[in-house]
Amino acid sequence: MVIASDPEIMSGAVCFKGTRVPAQTLIDALAHGDSLDDFLEGFPSVSRTQAIAFLEESGALLLKKTSRHENPPRRVRRLAPAA
Repeated sequence: MVIASDPEIMSGAVCFKGTRVPAQTLIDALAHGDSLDDFLEGFPSVSRTQAIAFLEESGALLLKKTSRHENPPRRVRRLAPAA
């Protein structure tokens, strides 16, 4: 993981490891149309590798969570043994 939460850093906000930059800042920047390069220029303590890894890990978790909800496991009904 490239993110961490520490109550002593930014009041426990999830930040990029080794920085005081909340991961939410990257999400907000991209949502507002900023490029990854724009974000990295504004927050030089975050490396390109960290930012890309965060986006990839977040995307993978979202897809995993979404697919779990779309294809819930089926319950198998056990039949009583034949008499």
